[in-house]
Amino acid sequence: MKDLENKQRVKRGKARSSPRRRLSKRSTGASSGCASPESRERYKYFLAAGTRWLDNDAYGHVNNVVHYSYFDTVVNRYLIEAGALDITGSGAIGLVVETHCEYFSPIAFPDNVHIGLRVATLGRTSVRYEIGIFRNDNLRASAQGHFVHVYVDRVNRRPRPLSRALREALRPLLAEQGR
Repeated sequence: MKDLENKQRVKRGKARSSPRRRLSKRSTGASSGCASPESRERYKYFLAAGTRWLDNDAYGHVNNVVHYSYFDTVVNRYLIEAGALDITGSGAIGLVVETHCEYFSPIAFPDNVHIGLRVATLGRTSVRYEIGIFRNDNLRASAQGHFVHVYVDRVNRRPRPLSRALREALRPLLAEQGR
């Protein structure tokens, strides 16, 4: 049916060139289809990290897979520092069920990166983290995106409500909605 509708639009000269992106009501801006990099002030927690020679790819910049490593690192470092995650002993663990990253400007060795973190949504069993990656002292993100954890029982992998300790640790990172 949709193919027929699109063919009719083509005949009228009104075909969609790409699917429409729906903006999540839960999103605070990062990775919701916005086309501009966010500023550092939008993030509540930062982790500094150095790039490594091996992070560069054949194109002379940090490979996209490294950006996702930064996502994992900032989230888990924050949770460990806040006392909300014991990587070998916590009864619940966060499984990544969704990620997204938008790239605006390159990062390359020997740059330093500052990884900003905020929480967009605290659900019953899930958390949506939003991350900005800043090159050196730049005020605008070189890349930004999101990462969704669903918390599950470590043994049976069934969804489990967020613990009180996790909620308390994440509350200071909650972003203001509607900015």
